[in-house]
Amino acid sequence: MTHPQDPRHSGADRQIHLETQGLDVIGDADRKGTPSTLFWPWFGANVSVLGLSYGAFALGFHISFWQALVAGVLGIVASFVLCGLIAVAGKRGSAPTMVLSRAAYGVRGNRLPSVVSWILTVGWETALATLATLATATVFARLGWGGGTETKAVALLVVAALTVVGGVMGFDLIMRIQTVITLITGVLTVIYIALVADHIDWDTVSAIPAGSAQQFIGALVFVMTGFGLGWVNAAADYSRYLPRDSSSRGVIGWTAFGASAAPLLLLVFGLLLAGSSDKLSEAIAADPIGALTTILPTWFLVPFALVAVLGLIGGAVLDIYSSGLALLSAGLRVPRYLAAFVDGVLMIAGSIYIVFFGGAFLDEFMGFLTTLGVPIAAWCGVMLADLALRHRDYDEGDLYRPEGRYGDAPVLPLALTVAATAVGWGLVTNTAANWLTWQGYLLGPLGLGGKSGEWAYANLGVLVALALSFLGTLLFGRGRVRTQEAAPPSPPPYEGSPAV
Repeated sequence: MTHPQDPRHSGADRQIHLETQGLDVIGDADRKGTPSTLFWPWFGANVSVLGLSYGAFALGFHISFWQALVAGVLGIVASFVLCGLIAVAGKRGSAPTMVLSRAAYGVRGNRLPSVVSWILTVGWETALATLATLATATVFARLGWGGGTETKAVALLVVAALTVVGGVMGFDLIMRIQTVITLITGVLTVIYIALVADHIDWDTVSAIPAGSAQQFIGALVFVMTGFGLGWVNAAADYSRYLPRDSSSRGVIGWTAFGASAAPLLLLVFGLLLAGSSDKLSEAIAADPIGALTTILPTWFLVPFALVAVLGLIGGAVLDIYSSGLALLSAGLRVPRYLAAFVDGVLMIAGSIYIVFFGGAFLDEFMGFLTTLGVPIAAWCGVMLADLALRHRDYDEGDLYRPEGRYGDAPVLPLALTVAATAVGWGLVTNTAANWLTWQGYLLGPLGLGGKSGEWAYANLGVLVALALSFLGTLLFGRGRVRTQEAAPPSPPPYEGSPAV
């Protein structure tokens, strides 16, 4: 497969083809490009105007502008650095993220985190497709062009078509799509900022009182979960196409930079807008995309709709591609493009239900997705520690053999993940869904004030799950990694690897 950003190839070589690669290792002949090409997919996936709404979300923790700014910058950058670190595994093993984690979890033991990853990515692509559809309807309603059932149906059809086609075609088309999205949304977002800048009232923003340390931590964790921690389980899916000798620092830097650049700008401006108007801030909390149209001149509503929809599609395309790979890693034995198509059908069905029948279900659904951030944080801790302990590249053949050096279902990583998740869920609360109120069961016994105390909304469980699994793997997994790396090289990976 020719890398679409590699200038060394002719136009004939740059034609888009259906990606046939599944879980198998990318061969040396197909590994091309440089770390800088990672900028395009990551920027395009995170340039959504939803980033503006995170300003209101952060201030919703009742902290000052400066506290929200620090929490937002730290949360965005730190969480996407985690993505960059895991992306290094891609160029070291040239396989999808949820295949590379077999080195830590074993070949079949890895099915547990793969299933969680699949549910999370399908869920987020459904949420993004839904938001894109509702955003289009909101703009059309304000223009007097409808906005009802017919508008929503057409909008969902367009959003679903672009998302599913990108996911099914694979890497080559995705890189092209993300480049286009980056350029269009980048320009139009700057115009949006210029048009609404006069709504900022610095005196009002600077007068917002400071909040407590617990409220600051809650905002920090919320931002981390909403941005980088939502992508860690897909971070190596694009770096796997890079040559093995690509700079690890370059992979980390370009991944983190590409993913962070737009959210940082959008968050700062979103903080200024939301901090200037309580009315706007409350409206964003109720309608994250639609509320942003209320301060726009009418002539820019259509370009705004384009920005909103393309930005959300950019994230959904990456999600559907990675969800298909996660589904294969969980054990489904079909071609990659068919797995992506299956996920697309689920995304469409879920979006139809939420848009036309679910009503307030979107809030509960996103609460459920936030809940899955705890086990993903636990997986991330195991993966980061395992990667830090390794001094050699992955043995590609044994990533597909339960009898190989990585084993079948080792107890330690699975036990650490389950234990860290159990502790993490006990230290978070979730008010978005009534059926998730069982969380937070450790806040009382640990003297943190219970489910209504000052630590209730700090979401400590995400950080604790990440730290426990990371430190546990560092302390108890060193010997296992040494044994693995001391084993002799295995034969090359074979065709039909999706069987495991």
